[in-house]
Amino acid sequence: MVVLLGVISLSSFGQKKGKFTSIFNGKDFTGWHAYNKAGQPVSDKWKVEDGAMVLTARGGGDLVTDKEYESFELELDWKIAEKGNSGVMWGVVEDKKYGAPYSTGPEMQVLDDERHPDAKAGKDGNHKSGSLYDMIPPASFTAVKPAGQWNTAKMSIDRKKNKGTFWLNGVKTVEFDLTGPGWDALVANSKFKTWDGFAKFPKGKIALQDHGDVVSYKNIKIKELK
Repeated sequence: MVVLLGVISLSSFGQKKGKFTSIFNGKDFTGWHAYNKAGQPVSDKWKVEDGAMVLTARGGGDLVTDKEYESFELELDWKIAEKGNSGVMWGVVEDKKYGAPYSTGPEMQVLDDERHPDAKAGKDGNHKSGSLYDMIPPASFTAVKPAGQWNTAKMSIDRKKNKGTFWLNGVKTVEFDLTGPGWDALVANSKFKTWDGFAKFPKGKIALQDHGDVVSYKNIKIKELK
């Protein structure tokens, strides 16, 4: 039904299927925009500092890739501030009827597990770092590094094999079917069970969440799977 695994990193500049490419150049927000605001400047609350995208304050908005992805491996590094919360989503669709990326995109949780109250919410730890948010807890609660330190996350969304997998700092945290009875059961037992658009789109954008807390992302790479 469900298990563990995850992400790899790269960008959309000169992308080729089967090869990792960077989707963040470390200098500006080329290839990214604010959710539902394509063509508009990214908020000045998002900054590029020391080769990382940094949300410096609430109100920057969720960032999404310009490009859509269907079957891929993603890798990135993230660092969360104390008491911070964020997330990485896939299968995100932009439409005015959806208010945020999480309306359509499942999430790999990014959290200060020690201090943020969300770590104690949910069921069996399925809101902690490395979880499939509100659906599957991470296999290890000790893989995550403390707030203020960099973590390396990997995500694999393999449509051909119908498998999703997350890793955190080299540890496989969850694995799950992308469609079928196992996935349907996960959604039915989650907060998303009545959300019409949730996880309904095989192809979509990757999002980095503004949950109102300082968070940094860097070394964002992707490999499209055949």
